[in-house]
Amino acid sequence: MHFTSASHLDGDVLERDFTLGEVPGVLWTPASADPSAPVPLILLGMPPLGLARMRPRLADRARRAAADGFASATIELPGSGERPRVPALEQGRAELRRAMAAGEPVGPETIDALVLPLVELAVPEWRAALDALLEVPGIGGPVGYSGGVISIGVRLAAVEPRIAAAGLFAGSLLPRATFEDARRVTVPLHVLLQWDDEGNDRRASLDLFDAFGSAEKSLSANMGGHTGVPEYAGEAAAGFFARHLKNSAE
Repeated sequence: MHFTSASHLDGDVLERDFTLGEVPGVLWTPASADPSAPVPLILLGMPPLGLARMRPRLADRARRAAADGFASATIELPGSGERPRVPALEQGRAELRRAMAAGEPVGPETIDALVLPLVELAVPEWRAALDALLEVPGIGGPVGYSGGVISIGVRLAAVEPRIAAAGLFAGSLLPRATFEDARRVTVPLHVLLQWDDEGNDRRASLDLFDAFGSAEKSLSANMGGHTGVPEYAGEAAAGFFARHLKNSAE
């Protein structure tokens, strides 16, 4: 991991850009982070819209995490931002655009072609980033995963034993393989669902929640569209991580 810049948010949150091989990312650490008392880490997932575009919202989430005593980090997804295009992802996106333009239903084959290549590429990169992040002085476990493409979060929670809790944003376009991954997830889970999300298949989101193998799982379903997440939903998510990361760290 190579740090390329450092600055402060609000005077006490250290924000550092880094590269891990060819993968860019950002690490935010609270003032409380110290090698003698490492803080828990939350991995901040994001949609494939590019780190530059998503950075303000990610920084807001990082500020909230820092206020609770957590470090947080994100990485640019494959094929996003300034990273090289991935032919399989471009082909899946083209097929989605074609189906939508023709007014056709988005079938399972199209969903698999659109999402699964991203999952297969992104999860190993997240795991490599986690290896490097946990070597940074002042950063320790336990580790949580928050938000982003839900299929990536589900796969990561299923295969990465260092993930102690996951907070996921419900979304549509769920590959069939994601339901199989969900049955292998056993960590505490908090899922946020916007009930009237115009781009979300509510039934699929509820079926996925039912498929999770976690003994402790909660669903926060709120009225409103994709951008109408109420403030108290964020507070509930923060409380979830405070219970399952900070308490276990102590």
